[in-house]
Amino acid sequence: MRRDEALTQMDAVAARVDLVFPLHGRVLPRDHRWALAQALVDALPGLASDPLAAVHPVRLVPGTGDPALLSARSRLALRVSRAGVEPVLALAGRRLDVAGCEISLGTPQLRELLPHSTLYAHFVDAEDADEAGFLAAMGAELDRLEVRCQRICGREQHLRGPEQTLLGYSLMLHGLREAAALRVLERGLGAHRLMGCGVFVPHKSAAAVGAID
Repeated sequence: MRRDEALTQMDAVAARVDLVFPLHGRVLPRDHRWALAQALVDALPGLASDPLAAVHPVRLVPGTGDPALLSARSRLALRVSRAGVEPVLALAGRRLDVAGCEISLGTPQLRELLPHSTLYAHFVDAEDADEAGFLAAMGAELDRLEVRCQRICGREQHLRGPEQTLLGYSLMLHGLREAAALRVLERGLGAHRLMGCGVFVPHKSAAAVGAID
């Protein structure tokens, strides 16, 4: 990563952190996000009371088969408040039933949120809007966060939701300043954060998002 693409943070400390759990199991449904969110809230009800608590998408072995295989490098990462880390540590060693697929969680590592000039989310809920409406809604949400940046919309996607299928797009934000990047990392965009929607991570460049979905 080039020096101008990474922002160093020396003074401010993010109010949220990622807890990354080793994930043990064989398979998960390809469209598992809602079922995983339910299993996590059943195991740790306090997650539902934090509107900014977020679950990162779980990486699955590519393919079309369902259920999908988990790889040895699959992880479950939760983004939680720094003050709320202690209760989440209780998930270590827990077994979860995700739509009939059993997984267990290992001992987590804590990762700090570090600001970068380019951030990427694999799926941001569009609430049935088309691409133009989605970008307009994201622009308004970023304005409320006092974030100025370039927005690059990726391909349309669909996920099983709590009541109906969710429509969304991948989204890249580029040209972020340090404080703005931290606000996006901490708060995310759109709805359904426990389903991994609107959860941003650093990305190495502003290449076309369609190439990395």
